[in-house]
Amino acid sequence: MQRVSFKNRSIIMAGSLCQPRDFKDGARYPAVVVVHPAGGVKEQTAGEYAKRLAAEGFVALAFDASYQGESGGEPRYLDEPMNRVGDIYSAVDYLTTLPFVDGKRIGILGICAGGGYSVKAASLDRRIKAVATASAANVGNAARKGWDGKSPMSALPGTLEMLVKQRTAEANGAEVAYAPYVPKVGEASPFRDLREGTDYYCTPRGQHPNAPNKMLISSLIGWIAFDAFDLVDPLLTQPLMICAGSEADSLWQSRELYAKAPGSSKELFLIEGKSHMDLYDGDGRETVLGKIIPFFKERLSL
Repeated sequence: MQRVSFKNRSIIMAGSLCQPRDFKDGARYPAVVVVHPAGGVKEQTAGEYAKRLAAEGFVALAFDASYQGESGGEPRYLDEPMNRVGDIYSAVDYLTTLPFVDGKRIGILGICAGGGYSVKAASLDRRIKAVATASAANVGNAARKGWDGKSPMSALPGTLEMLVKQRTAEANGAEVAYAPYVPKVGEASPFRDLREGTDYYCTPRGQHPNAPNKMLISSLIGWIAFDAFDLVDPLLTQPLMICAGSEADSLWQSRELYAKAPGSSKELFLIEGKSHMDLYDGDGRETVLGKIIPFFKERLSL
């Protein structure tokens, strides 16, 4: 794994580039961009997926979102969805500059919110030739309808009032406010996915100092406005592999993505008994890899 950097307009992005195990000078390889979850960094699940893809013959790039991790951008911990999509465009730009990458064979894998951002980017960026998701989440859906998709949207005006009051306060010198992505250790949640998210992000299982489980609370306005799936029909015509746990609270999002995707080059692969977070590591991740590695090999002609 090689530490790399690339530009996203004025921001310097930090990435981990994994080359195929049997890398040969002069050869050109298919590549996969791996997009981390909301609040994650490249050293966590995205980086582990990238290593495994590289071992199977792909160039794989995991990177920190702008304003987060080791990537640049101010203010820190800003999490605007369209910034995340723009990060992906810049990652694809970077791959096309590498002499050992075949720019006509680039795929993308997104985990959790990274799945939603990958879908949005691929709907618009025709350089991306194949799309895979693991525990896909559309942060706009989650912000508007709740993690399980069942919250009434009638509460949104009140939420937006609170958010703009906070923006006004900060503009007038108040302390910046942050929100956690997952409950803090010891806090309860009605959703298994989020309770297990605490276990991943806030314990030695997956904890990393560059992923402190916080975002600028003002970012939530952008989440409410965003829809990762709005352009899927008719624009997401690339082959699509959707992997999800059968017990995930977020499963409705993968089902929605599958239903919206046009054409027949799509598959929803359910992993029985697994939750959302189970696909981040352990045997859940291995099961996903067992599905997406052949998918990318076929669709990117490895």
